[in-house]
Amino acid sequence: MIILSLDTSCDETAVAITCNTKVLSNAVWSQISLHSKFGGVMPSLAQRAHEERIDFITNKAIKKSGINIKDVDAIAVTIGPGLAIALGVGINKAKKLAKQYNKPLIPINHVEAHLLSSFATSSPNTILKISFPALGLVISGGTTELILINDIGKYEVLAETVDDALGEALDKAARLLGFGYPGGAILEKIAKNGKVTKYSLPLPLVNDKEKNRFSYSGLKTAFVRLYEKEKKLNKQDISDLASTFQDTAFEHIINVLKYQIIKIQNQKIDIKDLLLGGGVANNVVIKNKLRKLCREKNLKLHIPYTKKLNEDNAAMIGVCAYLKTKDESLIKYLKFERVDRNPKLNLRDKSS
Repeated sequence: MIILSLDTSCDETAVAITCNTKVLSNAVWSQISLHSKFGGVMPSLAQRAHEERIDFITNKAIKKSGINIKDVDAIAVTIGPGLAIALGVGINKAKKLAKQYNKPLIPINHVEAHLLSSFATSSPNTILKISFPALGLVISGGTTELILINDIGKYEVLAETVDDALGEALDKAARLLGFGYPGGAILEKIAKNGKVTKYSLPLPLVNDKEKNRFSYSGLKTAFVRLYEKEKKLNKQDISDLASTFQDTAFEHIINVLKYQIIKIQNQKIDIKDLLLGGGVANNVVIKNKLRKLCREKNLKLHIPYTKKLNEDNAAMIGVCAYLKTKDESLIKYLKFERVDRNPKLNLRDKSS
């Protein structure tokens, strides 16, 4: 099944062509340079930039794939979650293509695509072998969720953020230390030379009995107080602070994940795999912590074959669409007129 997919959920204009789970092309135009001076994404600016680039990126993805658009079986597009006016650009383009070439349109949940991004392959002979139920962890600027994957399309959210997502928290910590947007990658770089033992920060929700929430509001407040308490910070102090915040934020993830794994195993539910997705999944420290935990709990960690698939992209949208509609008879009933944006879409929503 050849799918042309689009994603304009935030500040990346992305279009891709996939054949089943193989990525044939994955074109992305980033708006980071446009938004960095504002310290975050400006929705109206994002919309305008998407509108200016969507045709160019679509043509680029088609050309790079070597596929004639007439041979595409379906169009897939992100309908949420994301910025409403940004989502609308991709959806309008997808509807136009679906109508022009008489193709079914498949609406896709952006978080679900991150969740299943490890299924994407660079070779037609590579197939990810997963036994369900499995665990999925999505950590990005907008989402922090731990999910029990009973099957494709059948999810149970075990833990989710109640305030900032992990990526947001890292960005805000970086901003406090004087770094620009997006700050998570910068914070990771600065933290490499830091000592996690130099300072101390409280682990979030350490006394939470259910361990079904992620929260960074308390950690951020403690970090602000620690920062303001210190005087005349030198370069090493900044690195130590960055390292301490990053490590504590990640330990919170590990703490919740460890609890939920033990809970599942005590219920005699056999899980063997953990799928990781989202922009923060590119961070080496969190990946190493997750690898260690998976070794301890006898799980196999699955990460997308390229870092580009952790960032916002359209290839994961196409792969997700294929996995959800492998029965080709299903897409015959997906009418593009019914597709609309849903900025607050979640994995519990039936429309996902």
